[in-house]
Amino acid sequence: MYERLLPPPQSSFFLFGARGTGKTTWSRACFPDAHRVDLLDEARYQELLVSPGILAAELRAFDRGSWVVIDEVQRLPNLLNEVHRAIEDRGLRFGLLGSSARKLRAAGVNLLAGRALRRALFGLLPAELGGDFDIEEVLRYGSLPLVKMSSERRETLDAYVRLYLREEVQAEALVRNLPGFARFLQVAALAHGQLTNVSSIARDAAVSRSTVAGYLDVLEDTLLVTRLSAYEAKLRVRERKHPKLYWIDPGVVRAAKSQTGPVADEERGALLEGWLLSVLRAYNEFKELYEEIHYWAPAQGGVEVDFVLRRGREFLAVEVKSQRRFTSSLTKGLRAIVDLPGIVRRILVYRGDRILVTEDGIDVWPVERFVEAVDLDELWPA
Repeated sequence: MYERLLPPPQSSFFLFGARGTGKTTWSRACFPDAHRVDLLDEARYQELLVSPGILAAELRAFDRGSWVVIDEVQRLPNLLNEVHRAIEDRGLRFGLLGSSARKLRAAGVNLLAGRALRRALFGLLPAELGGDFDIEEVLRYGSLPLVKMSSERRETLDAYVRLYLREEVQAEALVRNLPGFARFLQVAALAHGQLTNVSSIARDAAVSRSTVAGYLDVLEDTLLVTRLSAYEAKLRVRERKHPKLYWIDPGVVRAAKSQTGPVADEERGALLEGWLLSVLRAYNEFKELYEEIHYWAPAQGGVEVDFVLRRGREFLAVEVKSQRRFTSSLTKGLRAIVDLPGIVRRILVYRGDRILVTEDGIDVWPVERFVEAVDLDELWPA
């Protein structure tokens, strides 16, 4: 078992994360004495489905300040009414774990606004893996604890995609056309790290454009993907830019497109880019690395920077390349972004092993150095 870096909050919180990220394991380690309500237990689920008031009776037995953990809370969002009352009237603290925010949002999760923090859990980080961290293994199989702890990782990843279709989508009645959704999953996996062209995905998946838009919402609501918007100084221009689509884990996206063998050269760049985005998002949960993150692609020039992080009025630019050998051509985008007001550091991340600084001040870091800088809070210049 790996110790997670996400610190336990001191007040009530929601913890979201895709299936297999280890939410339950984390909560047991951080809150070993908490009263637990597991809604994956079918008998428990049916009991509270019929009589949600039973939870209120249970909660009256606990002292002020006691912890209660509700696992898979999105299965019974109406329980949030009892949670709200228990926080207000009895001073109880809740850990609300879920793999989808869709049902909670529809049920009025805003009732808890200001009373429950929101956190997210991702795959295992290099600092959590320690000596077990291997970038090639991560790019091939991902870093979900469910997969990492399995002795049959390829089979586990294949089963993960099938399980997602059955449990997360069908059981929650999120889509009606499962064959169409299955085709869409594979096409969306092929779009990992690319601009989100809804019309193109719809054509390739043989479903309507509006259906694809809904399917993308399902993937995002169930925390399997994120859509990264473009940074532009003018909002009107930004709205015309397509977002980029990233899956949360290299292993999951490869399984979704039925590629679990050795990583091919042509897929390595997007896998590395997407994984580093997940690393940045994971650390942002407790280190507050940035306030916003975007990609940068000016209207003219044909250049791009993978990630632009904003903190206050300062910007940090990060370009990710899968090459092992540094050449000046890799810094084209970072050279172009130098005139962005507020830019304080430009970093090229690559798979080589040498730390360099170019003549015009671009830091060139191996992947390992970059994740170390994130872990040690050395990303932003002092």
